[in-house]
Amino acid sequence: MTIFKKLLASVGIGSARVDARLTQDSLVPGDHVTGEIHLTGGEVAQDIDEIYMYVITHYEREDNHKKMKVECTLAKHRLTEKISLQPEERLVLPFSFPLPYQTPLTMGRQPVYMRTGLDIKLAIDPGDSDFIDVRPHPYMEKVLDAIQSIGFQLYKVDCEYNPYLGGSYPFVQAFEFRPIGPLRSRVEELDVFFFLRGGGLDLYLELDRRARGFLGKTDEAFDLDERYIRLHLSEEELKKSMSEVAHLLENAMLTQMK
Repeated sequence: MTIFKKLLASVGIGSARVDARLTQDSLVPGDHVTGEIHLTGGEVAQDIDEIYMYVITHYEREDNHKKMKVECTLAKHRLTEKISLQPEERLVLPFSFPLPYQTPLTMGRQPVYMRTGLDIKLAIDPGDSDFIDVRPHPYMEKVLDAIQSIGFQLYKVDCEYNPYLGGSYPFVQAFEFRPIGPLRSRVEELDVFFFLRGGGLDLYLELDRRARGFLGKTDEAFDLDERYIRLHLSEEELKKSMSEVAHLLENAMLTQMK
């Protein structure tokens, strides 16, 4: 009977179970993810080589003119060493680790979730997934508010394949704005990319200017109507009022469009 139970456990029947319980499921990039791993033994004793937790998201990539969703692991954390779990034994193990600064915000349909798993030799590894809500970091929130205050409206947020801007990851999260204020006669679209750091915030802005006359149409044809701005906002600058940050961003845009 024991051999039969071990055989069943090896294919996931009557095997150990794992349940990750997060202290909170609404976080900002850089926050610590905390909680408890609840383990329940199966019908036979099993050795668990490790318990791990992945931070997972998706991004969009185009291949042969077809768009596809690609899974991306933002981080992997090993939570324990080897554990021997007896039949029906219950264990509770606390965990804590930082959410990566470049974790995308869960705006629109952008998913971010924790995938917990047990590594058990000669068996199907049991797992558990928990979705989280990722809100803007206060630095990002101030910049988003500042951009909207100078006449831009956010209309689309998505994660797209870009290994050049992405750095550690093969994608970036793009915040696309349309002008509704004074700059609408000069700007078609504004794309903003955030790169949160421990000591501030790096911004990459892409301005798509409206074509004007023959020269404007020529620029548009050769993609010369696009202007790029790189900015670093220190912690001191980001502690300023939203209107001061808005003034800084507006000046950077106007200077680039001259």
